[in-house]
Amino acid sequence: MTHAVSTSTSTTSTTDATSATDVVTFAELGLPEPVVAALARNSITVPSPIQAKALPDAIAGKNVLGRAQTGSGKTLAFGLPILARLALHTDRPAAKRPRALVLVPTRELAFQVVESLAPYAGAQGLTVRAAVGGTPFNKQVEQLRRGVDVLVATPGRLADHLRQGTCVLDSIEITALDEADQMADMGFLPEVRAVLSDTPSDGQRMLFSATLDREVQSLVRQFLPDHVEHSTQDGKASVRTMDHYMLNVDRGQKDIVLSEIGAREGRTIMFARTKLGCDGITDRLRALGIAAESLHGGKAQNQRTRVLERFKNGRTPVLVATDVAARGIHVDGIDLVVHVDPPADHKDYLHRAGRTARAGEKGTVVAIVLPNQRRQMQRLIGMAGVKANSVNVSPGSTELSTITGAQKPTGEPLRAESSAPRDRSRSGGYQGDRPRSGGYQGDRPRTGGYQGDRPRTGGYQGDRPRTGGYQGDRPRTGGYQGDRPRTGGYQGDSRRESGSVREETKSGGFRSRTDHRSYDGFDGPARNR
Repeated sequence: MTHAVSTSTSTTSTTDATSATDVVTFAELGLPEPVVAALARNSITVPSPIQAKALPDAIAGKNVLGRAQTGSGKTLAFGLPILARLALHTDRPAAKRPRALVLVPTRELAFQVVESLAPYAGAQGLTVRAAVGGTPFNKQVEQLRRGVDVLVATPGRLADHLRQGTCVLDSIEITALDEADQMADMGFLPEVRAVLSDTPSDGQRMLFSATLDREVQSLVRQFLPDHVEHSTQDGKASVRTMDHYMLNVDRGQKDIVLSEIGAREGRTIMFARTKLGCDGITDRLRALGIAAESLHGGKAQNQRTRVLERFKNGRTPVLVATDVAARGIHVDGIDLVVHVDPPADHKDYLHRAGRTARAGEKGTVVAIVLPNQRRQMQRLIGMAGVKANSVNVSPGSTELSTITGAQKPTGEPLRAESSAPRDRSRSGGYQGDRPRSGGYQGDRPRTGGYQGDRPRTGGYQGDRPRTGGYQGDRPRTGGYQGDRPRTGGYQGDSRRESGSVREETKSGGFRSRTDHRSYDGFDGPARNR
């Protein structure tokens, strides 16, 4: 196969594309008619600036380096050219050998890329599939065996497929890296380099990133030596429709201020530093009648998917998240971002802020700042290239209401988040995000409790556990002892923020061990958030 890769030296396009988008159509940019028609059905008729700049070169097969803010249309800027070129094939992709690869840092982003590209792939008879952690490996193996045109993968799960021989990259014609700066921040670059080295050297490569720091530039030098660069921003927060505020509060008033912000009209996302912090904020908001849910790496993937879906469809207006969400959530209509805790660095500030003011919409970003945090926040905001107004606010103040739309919550408690719609499991039943005492209840609790497939004397006896109660699949001395775990008994209630899982021991019962990789929500050496 041949690939039309640019042999010229790197060039940069920085001209404002606003005027171009007034007259240029997707058809004029070179997209096939079925894709143009599918875009029109989704009310997408005018290319965004990064699309208008990058599409012609990407369709022509050139290596493309794109710099643009989140929400600027990067997914279609690299995704549509991939589909346009693959549509030229008249045969199906071979088993285990996808023809195009899109690497992304998080599971949520992978699913959203698939969702974004699926209508346009379907219009041309192409398939787009995800390969990410937290989802059934064997299902992905079967999809790859049937043949996949575009594989959207996280580095860790793709490495698993490569090691086991269930995916081979020697037929990759086009590779795209989305959110390359985030992959660098999360420590994925060794895996990314290994993957790119496994793809054909004459294939087309595209890299899109909000910033181009030293690590991303090293990727560009190694794998995109001849490329065309298209940029629509300077790497900092240049969204003109985004307003930034530092809301200075007294320590004793922070929770009340948060509850009034949470009771506002509209879709709000709040960011906390830790998983435990997310759960605590969510519980306090729900206790005051605010429909909030938390999203962090301590949740199973199916739980995270359901929480995000309820946030998207408006059933849950307030999402409380760690920075896992800042690095993967692309939801339109978020008009307020709240930094409950200061971000780790200025990059995290920008990633969080990028959840609002998407696709030209207006948005507001506020940081709740305690007296001892003011200097830190001022430094982070300055490094992010942001101008933020510093305003003193208090519960019920006019300033708070004017900036955020805050209002008094109803005060009528909602069920704890763990009592929200449950993901039932065939093996052990769903116990909520924070396991309670009482053991397995099954899908259809019966009088006398769960007796197992072959009832035995001394089984679980319902709400009042007896000695010799439910011992798990292999009963041992020292099983479940009721609400007050004993030595050797079930210790699950002591799980902490770091994300522990239970490990069976020979001495009976369970003990807790820390396993960040199982709960961090990523597929590699990510930070535990």
